[in-house]
Amino acid sequence: MGEPEPTPYRSSADATAASAATSAGGEAVPTPDATTVALENQTPARTIWANLNHPFVIGFFLTFGGLVAFALGMAITSLVTIWIYIAFAMFAALGLDPLVRRLQARGMKRAWAITVVYFVFALVIIAILWLIVRTVIQQIAQFIRDLPGMIGDFQRSDLFAWLVTQFGDQAPDLLAELQKFLTDPNNVAAIGGGVLSIGLSIGTTISGIIIIVLSLYFLASLPEIKQAFYRLWPARLRSTTTEITEQITESVGGYLGGMVVLAFFNSLVAFLLYLLLGLPFPALMAVVAFSVTLIPLVGGVLFWAIGTVVALIASPIGGLVFAIVYLVYMQIEAYVLTPKVMNKAISVPGSLVVIGALVGGTLMGLLGALVAIPVTASILLIIKKVYIPKQDAAV
Repeated sequence: MGEPEPTPYRSSADATAASAATSAGGEAVPTPDATTVALENQTPARTIWANLNHPFVIGFFLTFGGLVAFALGMAITSLVTIWIYIAFAMFAALGLDPLVRRLQARGMKRAWAITVVYFVFALVIIAILWLIVRTVIQQIAQFIRDLPGMIGDFQRSDLFAWLVTQFGDQAPDLLAELQKFLTDPNNVAAIGGGVLSIGLSIGTTISGIIIIVLSLYFLASLPEIKQAFYRLWPARLRSTTTEITEQITESVGGYLGGMVVLAFFNSLVAFLLYLLLGLPFPALMAVVAFSVTLIPLVGGVLFWAIGTVVALIASPIGGLVFAIVYLVYMQIEAYVLTPKVMNKAISVPGSLVVIGALVGGTLMGLLGALVAIPVTASILLIIKKVYIPKQDAAV
C-alpha cells in the first residue's frame, strides 16, 4: 500500500480560486486550511519585524519627531507673551460687555454703546494718570521721609510701652524690621503701586496699547466670535455648548466688574477714613486699598492689617478707630454689597478661591489673581454640565 501524497501548499489566491470553482460545481465551499490562516496571520508580524530590522530609519523618525515636538514647545514658549495679551484683552472685553449690553437694552446700537463705554473708560484712565499718580508718588516719597519720625513718636507712646511690657524685646525688634521693610522703595512700590504700575504700563507702553486695541476688537465682534465658536462643535452638542458659553461669559463679566466696583468702594472708604481721622497719606492708602482688595477673599483682610499698622504708627487712637470702622465696613461688604454686586457670578468654594488666587498670582501677579477665579469657576461649570452628566449616564 503506497503512502499518501503530501498536500501541496496553496496560497490564499489558489484557495480562493478553488473555492470559487467548487461553488460553481454546486458543492460545499471549504474553509481555508490551518496553514493558510497561520501564514496570513503572520503578515503583520513580518511587517513589524521588517521595520525593526531598519534601526536607522526608526531612529531617524523618532529623532525627527522629538525635534518637531521640541520646536513646537519652543514656539509656544516664545509666544506666551502674545497669549497673555490675548487673555487679558478677552477678559477686559468680557468685563466691559455687561455695560455695553445695558446700553443696548436702552435702545442704543452696539457700535455706539462700545464707543460710549470706551470713551468713559479712557476718561477714567486719564483721570487716574493725571490726578492721582502725581499725588501718590509725592506721598510715597513723603512717607519714606517721615517714617523714621513717625516710628520715633510711636516708640514714645503709651501703646508701645504696653507692647514692650506684654511682649518684651520682641516688640522693638518687630518694629525695627517693619521700619526696614517700609523704608525700602521697592517694597512700598510693590505694596502700593500694583495697580498703579499696571495702569502706567497699560497707558504708556506698546503692550498696553495692544491690549486695549485687542479688547476693543474683541468687544466689537464678541457675538460673531461666539457664533463661530459654536459652529466648531457638532450639531448635537451646540445647544449645550451655547448654554455653557453664555453662562461662563456672563459670570466672567459680572465677576470682573463686581471686583472693580468692590475695590473702588474699599478705596473710597479708606480715603475718607484717613482723611476724617487726620491720618497721613490718604491718597496713597486709597491706591493701596484698591490694589490689595482686588485679590479675592483675602484682599480685604490684608488691607485691614496694612491700613491699621500704618494708622497706629501715625496715631494710636486714630489707628484703633480705623481698625474698628473698617472691620464694620468689611462685614457690610460681605453681607450686603457682595451679594448684590456678584449676583451674576458663579459661586466657587472658598478653598478653590484661595488655590486659584495663589496659582494665578504666582504665574501672572495681581492680574493673574484677579482672573484666576473666573477661570476656576468656568472649569467647575464645565465639569458640572459636561463631565458629571456623562459619568451619570455611564452604567
